Amino acid sequence: MNDDRESMHKLVSKVLVLDDASTYVGSLKAFCEECGLVGIRANQGGETGLMAVLRANVDLGGIMLYENFGGDLDRTLALARQIHALRPELPVFLRRQSVASVAGLAEKDAAMFRCAYTLADLQQLKATLDDSIFSRFYPNDLVRGISEITRASLEALFRHCEVDVETPYLVKDRIIYGEVFTMITIESGWCRGYMMMQACEYAVIGLIRGGRDGAEAATFRDLNQVLGEATNLIWGGFKNRYVGQSRAPDATMQTQVPIVINHHRRYISFGSDEPQLCLKYTLRDRSRPEAPSVPIYQRFIFNLCWAPDEFRENPSVESFVDSGELELF
Repeated sequence: MNDDRESMHKLVSKVLVLDDASTYVGSLKAFCEECGLVGIRANQGGETGLMAVLRANVDLGGIMLYENFGGDLDRTLALARQIHALRPELPVFLRRQSVASVAGLAEKDAAMFRCAYTLADLQQLKATLDDSIFSRFYPNDLVRGISEITRASLEALFRHCEVDVETPYLVKDRIIYGEVFTMITIESGWCRGYMMMQACEYAVIGLIRGGRDGAEAATFRDLNQVLGEATNLIWGGFKNRYVGQSRAPDATMQTQVPIVINHHRRYISFGSDEPQLCLKYTLRDRSRPEAPSVPIYQRFIFNLCWAPDEFRENPSVESFVDSGELELF
């Protein structure tokens, strides 16, 4: 695989940066780039705006918080309590001015932070990031294959649309995007879990309507059918490419965990703190260039079994031709 394709599927993670010390912006940006982090900031609205961002569908791997963000340590701790109450699954990394520890904080406050660090020594932060956000390895060939399979499936169903794939990333949050999602079980000898497809109802219905002749109406039932078909196509491609030659796990040894869904909070938990693989696909209607693009999010949650060392891609016809075991007629 060449370097361009390798870098295209190198996993990153988005972190919310709550640090208003402009002197150190360059240092933080350089560190984020080195560690595969995409830093984002809330530009307006103060704490109210920040809470609105955290309640929204923003996929995050963690939060980097400066101890004097917004004025002083007391205000920062109060903000951290709000963040922890709203998004307890997100690790918070506290940047301190002079001491790389939670020394001086009350035990209850110290427990809110995954680690404390200073810009003078970023090794502890880097190690903690590896443990908390980048703790799970996803083979590049798998990530690339998933994006290829999914893009081909969406292009087959939305023939009038262009489909772009953004850089895959890891998330720690459990927020559901949009009003509708599909979920299907994924099982093989090296993985067990789920795949989800998430989308906004009205946006996808608009795409379906745009692909029809005349003014034929589209309803939520059409949406359900299309997303269900997309999910089946993707799972079928995944199975043919990665599962067909794998030994199925022993049914007697299988474990299950409860899936918790809170519709009011738009929250779903699979009983695991491991980072999830997330891919975002953007669909654009060629016949209506003025129409807004439509995002569809895809997540893989291998919460029941994950053994990437056993991952293998099934041999293709081309590989048999290359090896001489088959020849073209």
